[in-house]
Amino acid sequence: MALSDGVVKKVLISYAYVAIWIFLSFTVIVYNKYILDRKLYNWPFPISLTMIHMAFCSSLAYLLVKVFKLVEPVSMSRDLYLKSVVPIGALYALSLWFSNSAYIFLSVSFIQMLKALMPVAVYSIGILIKKDPFKSATMVNMLSISFGVAIAAYGEAKFNSWGVSLQLLAVVFEATRLVLIQILLNAKGISLNPITSLYYVAPCCFVFLCIPWIVVEFPVLKETSSFHFDFVIFGTNSLCAFALNLAVFLLVGKTSALTMNVAGVVKDWLLIAFSWSVIKDTVTPINLIGYLIAFFGVAYYNHAKLQALKAAEAQKKAQQDNVEAGKLLEERDEDGKKSETQD
Repeated sequence: MALSDGVVKKVLISYAYVAIWIFLSFTVIVYNKYILDRKLYNWPFPISLTMIHMAFCSSLAYLLVKVFKLVEPVSMSRDLYLKSVVPIGALYALSLWFSNSAYIFLSVSFIQMLKALMPVAVYSIGILIKKDPFKSATMVNMLSISFGVAIAAYGEAKFNSWGVSLQLLAVVFEATRLVLIQILLNAKGISLNPITSLYYVAPCCFVFLCIPWIVVEFPVLKETSSFHFDFVIFGTNSLCAFALNLAVFLLVGKTSALTMNVAGVVKDWLLIAFSWSVIKDTVTPINLIGYLIAFFGVAYYNHAKLQALKAAEAQKKAQQDNVEAGKLLEERDEDGKKSETQD
């Protein structure tokens, strides 16, 4: 009975972490929309908001890694940082800038629908740089996702071409960043968790954002003399952004990739429902039909990816077992030869 209680406890803790992740991810997206939307808080400065997040997250990550030593830093040379982390930081800056900018022009629900194109972008970039092989079945899957998003876009009541362009650019930059992480870091045996990732990437991201900020937003903010920095709004917003990264860090190893994918789907549907019921964004039947097609396409892609990972792990384990079996046979042969010699 004690064993079953322990299992139940582990399951409850795992799903508590998942619930916290869904809540924080949901909160950050809605909070950013609230701040940037001209009809709500009316502070349409996405670069400034992203810079506040990066400064706050960099500071807390530094405290966790260097001061309190709760997280172990990664061994990284200056050359590796410049060649690997700096390009990733630049792409992260562009991805956050454009994705936050899209909240000014598009509804939360429609942005979530456009984000369904992420697997399409990652796979396409992987093929272009010859990292991933071309597979007809996977390409058909990618086309089905694109078709679903196109239908959702066709049914969007408040379609804004500039907002769509910003979100699509954000998807491309984020997909490129994810592919580069695999090539520039993971392939070299370097794995960054969400906290060490913030520790190395967030300061770099902040520096890159300073360039467009000086040109685009600083002159406008300088003229807006009536603006006073709201520490409560921006402080809690930044804290939520950091807490989301911390939740992901705590969640690693506590649950499976499948659970995370399911949690992501639940979060997306909750955001669409919230956008429609609370923010009063228009969600049309064509929107939902298109997103459902894209959703099934993404679900199939995730399933196929998980199956491939399981097959690769099983193959790796079988190879290890064969090596161990070979060693045992060699040891037995040596023991047999020794006993024959003694006789």
